[in-house]
Amino acid sequence: MDAVVVMGVAGCGKTSVGKELARRLGWQFLEGDGFHPPENIAKMSAGIPLQDEDRWGWLDTIAAHIALARDANAPIVVSCSALKRRYRERLSTGGTRVLFVHLDGDRDTIHARMALRSGHFMPTALLDSQFAALEPLGSGEFGIVCNIDASPTEIAARVAALVAPAA
Repeated sequence: MDAVVVMGVAGCGKTSVGKELARRLGWQFLEGDGFHPPENIAKMSAGIPLQDEDRWGWLDTIAAHIALARDANAPIVVSCSALKRRYRERLSTGGTRVLFVHLDGDRDTIHARMALRSGHFMPTALLDSQFAALEPLGSGEFGIVCNIDASPTEIAARVAALVAPAA
């Protein structure tokens, strides 16, 4: 396995779970939001949902980091919304083996979490657009679904137990 991508809508806990999972596995963690170009951040900050064409360059940058990790034989954990199947396909191009961990939760729980966080560019007003764009993991995709009712530590522990034998 070259990478684990912790995915889901904004506010589901991708960063918290991803950091803990990386710590448990001894892998590097990459925050996907850190690769958004300024134009994407400005759009989201203004409450404008990103379109596919806004995401391609961002996804390609993350995919390049995953490919570098593969080439260095140094698996990584990445937080990335990866909302659509075609985004996940883009992240796992070039023969990379990427496990997608979909953090799944209901809108009300996630909205409440988003309302509590500070300093993040993603406003709660965009949550509905995230759910509208979300395509759950489908047949043939290499991934697992984890409900966010558990703590990030518990979720990371479960995923690490699944990943570690293959790591």
